[in-house]
Amino acid sequence: MHQTSPNGTRHAPPPAGASGGPSGADHANVVKMVSENPVIVVGARGCCMCHVVQKLLQGQGVNPPVYEVDEGDQADLARELSRNIVGGSDDNSGETMQFPAVFVGGKFFGGLERLMATHISGELVPILKDAGALWL
Repeated sequence: MHQTSPNGTRHAPPPAGASGGPSGADHANVVKMVSENPVIVVGARGCCMCHVVQKLLQGQGVNPPVYEVDEGDQADLARELSRNIVGGSDDNSGETMQFPAVFVGGKFFGGLERLMATHISGELVPILKDAGALWL
């Protein structure tokens, strides 16, 4: 997993080791990042749709951090985010979170489709303002 900081640089994950291994530690880090940032994008590494989400938000004046997830870690991270952020259960009865996932104000906002729909309807900027991502 890699994290892209607001200035566009990518950071390698911490080395494997204590704290439950890289997956457990990284998942906790993502949950913490979601709660600490007004807007954050979580997506698969190299995903073009993640880039589209980032560019759409940048066009609105928001420069969100982007957390890139390796393909093998996507299901585990989606479950962790669903359990801790969305409030879903651990079972497989619900719908699985898809990447890219956009979090606004510490809550799951949706994916590219919802982001574009709210942008087109004119509702995106007020939502971003309420989350503290814009100071217009």
